[in-house]
Amino acid sequence: MPAPADTDAYLATVPEPQREALQVLRRQLLAAAPGATECVSYGMPAIRRTGVLVWFAAGKAHCALYPSGLVAEFADRLTGYQTSKGAIRFQPEKPLPPQLIADIVARRIEQDEAAAAARAAKRKR
Repeated sequence: MPAPADTDAYLATVPEPQREALQVLRRQLLAAAPGATECVSYGMPAIRRTGVLVWFAAGKAHCALYPSGLVAEFADRLTGYQTSKGAIRFQPEKPLPPQLIADIVARRIEQDEAAAAARAAKRKR
């Protein structure tokens, strides 16, 4: 199956109630990352600035946020959610708290800006 062309195409394939939960998450992610754009990366919707900040997707019976390795950093705030090294899984009826989403995105923006600055400094050498 080919990768979806954009976030809307991806979400059109997702059944309810995951679709609505991901639509809410999408709005929260974009609000938390001014100037960010949407893209599809690894077949999943993503929010990017210089690089991808986070990905999100639907599983068979859950939704997931992929915060690029920050799960351990936020572990104390993820009790009650199923996690792995790179994913936070949640049920549509129990979404992630908006402040947690904002904090994860803010941390990813810091990392993204630091990586962009390091690349720029390397090019100047």
